[in-house]
This record gives sequence, structure tokens and C-alpha cells, in this order.
Amino acid sequence: MSLMRRLEKRSETAAENTVVRNFTDRSQGQGTVSIKRDPLQNLKNDLHKKVISELALDSKDSNPEETSQKIAALVNDILDKEGAHLPRLEKQRLAEEIVDEAIGFGPITPLLKDPSISEVMVNGPHQVYVERHGRLEKTEVCFRDNDHVLHIIEKIVAPIGRRIDESMPMVDARLPDGSRVNAIIPPLALSGPTITIRKFFREPLQIADLINMGTIIGPMSEFIEACVRGRLNIVVSGGTGSGKTTTLNVLSSFIPSDERIVTLEDAAELQLRQEHLVTLESRPPNLEGKGAIAIRDLVRNALRMRPDRIIVGEVRSGEALDMLQAMNTGHDGSLTTGHANTPRDMLSRLETMVLMAGMDLPVRAIRDQIASAIDLIIQQSRFRDGTRKVTHITEVQGMEGDVIVLQDIFVYRQTGVDENGKITGQFLATGIRPKFYSRLEEAGITLDHTIFVPSMV
Repeated sequence: MSLMRRLEKRSETAAENTVVRNFTDRSQGQGTVSIKRDPLQNLKNDLHKKVISELALDSKDSNPEETSQKIAALVNDILDKEGAHLPRLEKQRLAEEIVDEAIGFGPITPLLKDPSISEVMVNGPHQVYVERHGRLEKTEVCFRDNDHVLHIIEKIVAPIGRRIDESMPMVDARLPDGSRVNAIIPPLALSGPTITIRKFFREPLQIADLINMGTIIGPMSEFIEACVRGRLNIVVSGGTGSGKTTTLNVLSSFIPSDERIVTLEDAAELQLRQEHLVTLESRPPNLEGKGAIAIRDLVRNALRMRPDRIIVGEVRSGEALDMLQAMNTGHDGSLTTGHANTPRDMLSRLETMVLMAGMDLPVRAIRDQIASAIDLIIQQSRFRDGTRKVTHITEVQGMEGDVIVLQDIFVYRQTGVDENGKITGQFLATGIRPKFYSRLEEAGITLDHTIFVPSMV
């Protein structure tokens, strides 16, 4: 879409000085919310129209930096000609906002550029929250109306071939930098179009970064690096926002560069740096409800692509069965993530997901598959103070009767909360050397046995 058309879309509606929104809350009854409008909105609308009339430029023919400079210069020229006696900083702000509308993502563009913000949450047009250093904060950012938010959503999803409308009111997408986006719109979202953006670090984190942040410690990092290089099958489990994908990225950095990696995701977000990498992404159905390609289809196809490693961004349903079968048929060293609160819960969820594949398998057979396929579970948690920590590194030892036997190798024990509200605790080695240690030795990988000594590490 041309720059002129995008600017025109922003000028089509002139808002009132005060927006009054009626709403119905099932628990609180009816009421009204008065939302003050930007006093410079009329001026912004006029600037939009004048920029449209004077700037014949398609953004595809110019890089974003040049485009933003041209728009800013044009806005300043128009303000000078029209005699708008505004402070210099106000003129600069107006120019930045118009640039953000044209080649950015509207009012949330500055939030996306702020490196201290890890998540942006738009709850309708008049409420925007961010997560900064693990804490939620309400911002002063707001949109004009629901249509303004919908325009930004469409701007995010259109370049990657996704769509959002009343027939498909939910979508998962990604920004050009790989940040993960989820959007849901009315009639499902009663408070208005809602956007949740999980920002990614511009430079992928390394294991040293996790150690510095207190997510993990040295001996644990040595152990999991050995497990990845030793081609063990690993599941990273944890709750929403616990840092599973970040940890998966770090684990994948240990994969040797001479191996062929195939990644499978709903919305491509993994940041692997290996050269021999094939990235596959699922596809939603088209307008006729056809053409959907699920993760399960991608897993089956990946098996025909001669992978050394298969990495599934997250298992959510029937693809768990195909993933387990891949792990059990020579594709060692596979990695994936899943939602669960404990390593034991992760196994239970895997059983449920295998049943979602539609196969009428006995529970014992499913557990045999899980026990033989998965070698290690890395459990990650997000604590109340916003910190993320690896709370368990647990070996899957096999079956004993009808029960899968788990053994913790490292754990994190919380001891309390300090005066600043920060979680306190220690990482502990349980003293157990994993049964698969002989496999690591066969692969030529040796570890200092003292890392398994049962003490605080």
C-alpha cells in the first residue's frame, strides 16, 4: 500500500473533542467513560491531508529512513507556512507521530523501540500497558478509536499473509524483527481490538546473559550445553511468559554448525544463527476455510527433509504424537517447548496432547512413547517480582510399572522475599548423576563430576 493511501486512511475520520464510550459490564451494570481527546487532533488531521496532497511517494520506492526524513521535513514546512506558532518540541512530536502512522505502527511505535520494554499490551483504543523489567505499567499512549487499532493490526498481519476479520477474529503474527504478536477483535474482545506483542531482543541472548540475569547458573549451563551437544531430546516447559522460547533459543545456539536444522512454528520467532537452517511456518485457512497447514503436517513433512535436528516452537495438540515418533525414530537432539507448571505436569499434558491426535492408544503405550523419547525436561517459571528462573532440570529415567520415573538433577528453592520485594533462593544440585551420562561420554563429552555434588551451586 502506498504511503499516500496509508496517510489518507488516518485522515478519513475526524474525532470529537471528547469521546464518550458507553459500556455494559455484567458485574457492575452500565456506565459511561469520558476520554479526553488530543487537543491537537484537528491540526494532525489537517497535516495528514496536506502531506497527502503534497507528497507523491510510495514507501516501496524508498527506505524507511529516507521516508521518515522527507515526511518530517514536509510537516515542518507546512507548519512554518501556515504560521502554526507551536514550540519546536511540539512540532517535532507531530512529525514523529505522522511518521509513525505512515511507516511504523502508530502510537505504540515508541514503545516497540524502547529496549527496556519486553511486552506491549493494547486493551482497546484507550488503554495500553507495558511490561518493563518484569513489572506491568500503564502508559499514557492511546489510539483514536477502534478503527485506529484495527488499522494497526491489519498493518502487522497483512505483510505475512495473515488476515483478521469477523470470520476469523483471532490471529497470531510477527513483526519484522521477530517479535510475537497476538490480536483479537470484537465481537470476541468486548473492550475493543486487543493486541499483545512479546518483544524479542535485537540480539539473541546467549547463555552468559541468562547467568547474568539469574535465570540459571554456571554448572547448570555446562550441563544443558553438554546435553544439547550430546543429542538428547529436550522439552522446555513453563507457564505463559516464563521465558521458554528465550531458553529454547539459547539451547539451539549449542547445536553444531555442521548439522541441518528444521524449525516448525505457528509464527516464526526463533532466532537461530546457524547457517544450515530451514524455517517452516504453519498456515491458517483461507476465506473458504480451506488450505490450513497445521504444525502436525509440518512435522510429518520435516521428517522427509533429512533433518539432523527438529525444533518445534511449541507443542499444543496432536503434533505431540508426531514429535514423539520423530524422537523415537532416529531424530535425536530434537527440542520443543510446552505449557506446564511442573515437569510431572508436562508429562501429563503430553499424554493429553497425544490423545488429541485422534489415536485410540492405551495410556501405557503413550507413556512408553514419552519415556523412551524424552531425555530431559527443563522447567522455567516466572516469579512475582518478574524474574524468570530455571526451577528444575529433570531427567526422564524410564518406566517403572505404569509410572514414568523422573529424577531432578538441579532445582531452585525459593527461601523468601527481601525488603525490595525480590525473590530470594538458591540453586541446588541434588547429588544425582543422570543415567544418560554414559551417552554423553560415548559422544566424547565429559563434565566435571563436582557439578553434581549435593550442595548449593
